[in-house]
Amino acid sequence: MPSGGKYINTYFDHSDQRSRESMNRMENEGKAELGSLLKILPPVEFCCVYGSTLHPNNKDQKSMVDYILGVADPIQWHTENLKTNSDHYASRLVRIGGGRLINGIANNVGVGIHFNPFVSWNNKMFKYGVVRVHDLIEDIQGWERFYMSGRLQKPVNIIVDNLNVENENAVNLRAAASAALLLLPSEFCEEDLYAKICSLSYMGDLRMLFAEDKNKVKNIVRGQFHLFQRIYRPFLDEYAANGLLRFSSTGDKQVNITQDCGLSAATFFASHLPLPIRSKMDTNRGEMKQLDYSGKIRPDMIIGSKEQAANSMSKLLRRKVMVSSARQAVAGLLTAGAVHGVKYLGKKMIKAWKSWT
Repeated sequence: MPSGGKYINTYFDHSDQRSRESMNRMENEGKAELGSLLKILPPVEFCCVYGSTLHPNNKDQKSMVDYILGVADPIQWHTENLKTNSDHYASRLVRIGGGRLINGIANNVGVGIHFNPFVSWNNKMFKYGVVRVHDLIEDIQGWERFYMSGRLQKPVNIIVDNLNVENENAVNLRAAASAALLLLPSEFCEEDLYAKICSLSYMGDLRMLFAEDKNKVKNIVRGQFHLFQRIYRPFLDEYAANGLLRFSSTGDKQVNITQDCGLSAATFFASHLPLPIRSKMDTNRGEMKQLDYSGKIRPDMIIGSKEQAANSMSKLLRRKVMVSSARQAVAGLLTAGAVHGVKYLGKKMIKAWKSWT
């Protein structure tokens, strides 16, 4: 069985060139499309598009294009936006209360982000979420609320990045890959890995019980497979080069992965989870020391077993996702207005119902 990173790089670099070209074309189209929307909004520090828009084969012109906007001061941003785009805010309550009320609901009821759905522009429908960019960076580094971090563990098309959020997100991506590997068995395929990464932010999400397509994770990964490859390839190569992963081909353009499930490997992956997660995991602390990739010796976690670490981490993430999804749902109903709230939930439930029937 081939080992190291060379094999997987060779495989990836020659796989399905047409899909890669389609992916690049969609990225360029997305940037041009979003550029036009930003012209009517106050300045932002960060902007990315996510969701089904990135699916190369997405032909649904009626689906909303989803954005996350990172801004320096949400109160000021919403105050300015209300002057020129008050119709983006469906609720009369938030229009009267202004930027301070919008931001207060986002932080005290929701998880720090305010969404304006069903925004019509240039014959397209948009949904954009506004978050303080400092809070965005905190979440992708520490998984405190595990909401924005979950969005950025999946493929996104970054349009504006004045604060180098993309580089900051590398910590989030490594943590997501490490978490998925803790949850996976000794042997799995490449698609399984990306599906596990994708599913992290849906564990415990109440919407998955009644308002989401049961095939949501599978559809995301299959539709954006090459995007996931591009994001996580550096980590896979790195882990393979250090003997933690090994790769083999099944002959049908699929890569099988075998991972080291020993205690040392599991401890290594657990040590790359965000500190707030590690500090709450049911693990033992000790003086075991381990070399990191820079060659420095650092004190690390001691875990009882891979299964124990995976179960402890899973419980923490489920709880975080459950709380965050519930809080954001309530905040959305308050700020999107009854009509838009019911409309948005209704569309989700119809899609979920079709997937089950």
